[in-house]
Amino acid sequence: MARKVLLAFGIAAMSLTAAACNTVKGMGQDIESVGEAGDEAI
Repeated sequence: MARKVLLAFGIAAMSLTAAACNTVKGMGQDIESVGEAGDEAI
């Protein structure tokens, strides 16, 4: 029983980590595109 709980917790932790990584990557791309648009406007 404890093994199943630990396994479920591990899977949940990995899922959250993967989701956070994708969010940070997307935010970086958004910031980069804003910077490029500013360079083109100037």
